[in-house]
Amino acid sequence: MSGIEWGSLMFAVLLLLLALRVHIGVAMLLTGTVGYTFVAGWDPLMSFFKNAAFARYSTYDLSVVPLFLLMGQFATQGGLSKALFKAGNAMIGHWRGGMAMAAVTSCAGFGAICGSSLATAATMGQVALPELKAHNYSERLSAAVIAAGGTLGILIPPSVPLVIYAIITEQNIAKLFLAAFVPGIIAAIGYMVVIGIIARVSPKDAPRGDRFSWAQRLTALAETWPVLLIFMVVIGGIYGGFFTPTEAASIGTVATAFVAWKSGGLRGQGFMQCLYGAAAGTGMIFLILLGADVLNVFLALTQVNTELAKWVVSMDLSPLAVLFTIIAIYLVLGCVMDSLSMLLLTIPIFFPIIMGIDLWGMDPESKAIWFGILALMVVEIGLITPPVGMNVFIISSMTKDVPMKDIFLYVMPFLASDLLRILLIVFVPSVVLFVLKL
Repeated sequence: MSGIEWGSLMFAVLLLLLALRVHIGVAMLLTGTVGYTFVAGWDPLMSFFKNAAFARYSTYDLSVVPLFLLMGQFATQGGLSKALFKAGNAMIGHWRGGMAMAAVTSCAGFGAICGSSLATAATMGQVALPELKAHNYSERLSAAVIAAGGTLGILIPPSVPLVIYAIITEQNIAKLFLAAFVPGIIAAIGYMVVIGIIARVSPKDAPRGDRFSWAQRLTALAETWPVLLIFMVVIGGIYGGFFTPTEAASIGTVATAFVAWKSGGLRGQGFMQCLYGAAAGTGMIFLILLGADVLNVFLALTQVNTELAKWVVSMDLSPLAVLFTIIAIYLVLGCVMDSLSMLLLTIPIFFPIIMGIDLWGMDPESKAIWFGILALMVVEIGLITPPVGMNVFIISSMTKDVPMKDIFLYVMPFLASDLLRILLIVFVPSVVLFVLKL
């Protein structure tokens, strides 16, 4: 068999393993190992493994991942999610559907110090769902709002998938974080507009909440100062050139730990729970990274990536046709895979293709950053699409009286908002890139 045939065969085996619910890291590691052995032999494989894990895990920039995960754990234990939701509810809870909108804004705020969509959805679900139910919001709508709002966790910087994308494509992490701001804000506004429309069409699903006095609003806002301070120190420090993203993550983690300790969240088993949670998340991500490295080296040996790029170019498709084909593939993969796995599996294949075509006359760096944000938004949709929809699974476990199919049904308007945002980013790249020129 030729290298192309081996590459195609093992990729098909990979998809089969994923369909059988084998962990993505294990599936990529297994198929990459078997394929490498048949193409290059056992001894070269062992030589590669001798240095592969150390070469990957010793990357300085990668240390930001466990730090951001730990910061999210501390933020959860510190009760910062409650303060964010309370402030949002105080400001706009009296609007029609305002409490659900407050849940979206609090998801965005929590995402600014978390970097994980699953953690954002799980944390805000514990905080917001009981309040929404107590104020007679539809449980189906409430679950859909938190599931969709949770996706903001990876779009609002800092973002763990963006860090991984930056490492794979050798891009500037700070510039990617900066470019994600406006799309993240647009995403939050889009979700709020959807809630507003649903509240108009079906008022019983999203009633008005209590109106707070300005004194109560200011008090609630004042309680969010730790979030604002941590965000300004971490993100402001990066953009101001005071420290690197890894140093910023370290400072943010220590600051968040202090807030959690002061609020009593780290007493008893709280601290160990944070460490265990961060360790479990880090181990999962690092296993996927190693599996992706082995698979990508195998694919490089078979020249599948190069031949695929040449094939796409030979088809003489328009750049937009190529781009929308990639987006369609992402949407399909999102039905069966999580966001990080999709990026690790596809970026080594799609990135060279995107860099080889002309899109709106963008220079290579701008195109790489723009595609990173676009890819992140597309894989983000996979968190709320059937049949997997990890955010929906998490929220469904918290709302046992609501069938999962009903949550997916109520998520559809939010998916429509996501698709409109993707079209905006595709046809108006300056939405992403203009902040880099300020």
